[in-house]
Amino acid sequence: MAAPGPIDAPVAASRPAQRCTGDPARRIGNEYLFQERARQNIEVLAGYRVRRIVTSCPHCFNTFANEYPDLGGHYEVIHHTELIDRLIREGRIVLERPIEETVTYHDSCYLGRWNDIFAPPRDILERIPGMRVVEMKRSRREGMCCGAGGGRMWMEKGRPRVNHRRVGQAAETGATRVATACPFCLTMLDEGIASREAPGVLAVDDIAVYVAHSMRRAATGDASAASPGPRVDTRLAVTVVSGLCRPSAACPSTSYPVRTHEVR
Repeated sequence: MAAPGPIDAPVAASRPAQRCTGDPARRIGNEYLFQERARQNIEVLAGYRVRRIVTSCPHCFNTFANEYPDLGGHYEVIHHTELIDRLIREGRIVLERPIEETVTYHDSCYLGRWNDIFAPPRDILERIPGMRVVEMKRSRREGMCCGAGGGRMWMEKGRPRVNHRRVGQAAETGATRVATACPFCLTMLDEGIASREAPGVLAVDDIAVYVAHSMRRAATGDASAASPGPRVDTRLAVTVVSGLCRPSAACPSTSYPVRTHEVR
């Protein structure tokens, strides 16, 4: 995938207009609802002249990048791990607080196998001081689904559950932490870890959380502590930060707030 372009815009407002991308609806076969949601979102995004979307959800990433164009929605779509990786490379995020843990990364299906984004999440983890990264036997293109794809987040499943099997594979590495870059995966792995009844032995978090714990903190009185944000790139009109709405039976039809970044 091409490297993301400049991302320099302060947060301007929070708006409730954007709805779920419709990904779960399409996966479970409700094409009508998917197209209804997609057209509503495309209309809203056009109203804000959106050209670039940053998302923390690989399902949203795939839908915006690969499915909305069929309905007239054309955007540059960036996953948050790509953005974080770039900011670290540019020195705009400095990782200096050590995290003395062994971590294994779980590849989201829509981020990895569907969109070939394998390196940025791992590169981020490798740069965190003190963190040792180990791979599961099933990783990258051979990675295993967390069990939430295809709309199965909302379905009762047989035994053993897919997410429980995946957590077992993570535990086999000897890792003390699991890192993911997908809210669906995070939910499923968290439940899988809880089902093992071994609290404290294994835990899961989004890569962004590990980055936040390792980041350099601005010193008191430092100009950066009071700065409203990075410089403004006037080539960027609006960026929408999109994530997963809270998982529920009504998810495909619910709306959720999005943060818009406006550059005048």
